[in-house]
Amino acid sequence: MSNGSSITQFLLLAFADRRELQLLHFWLFLGICLAALLANGLIITTIACDHHLHTPMYFFLLNLSILDLGCISTTVPKSMANSLWNTRAISYWGCAAQLFFFSFFFSAEFYLLTIMSYDRYVAICKPLHYGTLLGSRACVHMAAAAWGSGFLNALLHTANAFSLPLCQGNVLDQFFCEIPQILKLSCSHSYLRELGLLLFSCLLAFGCFVFIVVSYVQIFRAVLRIPSEQGWHKAFSTCLPHLAVVSLFLSTCVSTYLKPPSISSPSLDLVVTVLYSVVPPVLNPLIYSMRNKELKQSIKKVIPWVFVNIDKLSITLQK
Repeated sequence: MSNGSSITQFLLLAFADRRELQLLHFWLFLGICLAALLANGLIITTIACDHHLHTPMYFFLLNLSILDLGCISTTVPKSMANSLWNTRAISYWGCAAQLFFFSFFFSAEFYLLTIMSYDRYVAICKPLHYGTLLGSRACVHMAAAAWGSGFLNALLHTANAFSLPLCQGNVLDQFFCEIPQILKLSCSHSYLRELGLLLFSCLLAFGCFVFIVVSYVQIFRAVLRIPSEQGWHKAFSTCLPHLAVVSLFLSTCVSTYLKPPSISSPSLDLVVTVLYSVVPPVLNPLIYSMRNKELKQSIKKVIPWVFVNIDKLSITLQK
């Protein structure tokens, strides 16, 4: 193949060759996808319906849940369909769309987690200025900046990756389309341009990481100065879930992209990729709901309300 235009489809990495294991993979991913949809959907509904949760922290959490749904919806359904129909194929433009949307949601989520650390920093270290620094307009602007930055990042990487001539076949060693796998198929020194973009993205991500670390150093210093044990508990109950989500996000990313080549293998790479692309969208809502009493109480109120409205809707439809 002389260039990317002659490639009409890519072949994704299969989880298994045996039919029984393919069906097991389908049902397992279906359960994970439904769990993520239910958990994140419940958080989105709860925050939207309970006016007590219309605060900056929960506004950002709502955005995080939307991004989590986007991440898992981009990769998992196609993998499930391939296992169900015993195929590995994804179209050229389908691969480009998958790479774009995953890069978009994934990078926007990291930027949003950085903004959420700033929210916690202001809430703990500068509580008197919280309403001023994090007013409704400021929150909307910051969330829009995270989404916009993610969109621009994804657009640049996708356009650049798919402009490269590809002559190393069409087989991807991953269960979804991602930039490193596309670069492996490139036969031109033009890939150095994409590596430059990746380096810039890594430096930007490192800057966000440093910002998060500095924010939490200041937060823990401020918490240790709180005299009452109740104040400690309240501060940690709002900060620890975010810190746990950030740790999960970063640890799975680091283990995927920075592991030594000597321990790399297709099976290990597949497991690690599932950890960073599939597991966080399921665990994030659980982490927040387990540690946050206010959110748990609101969820308990919303669940009966949802079922009552479903019953009313079914009765209306029957009439």
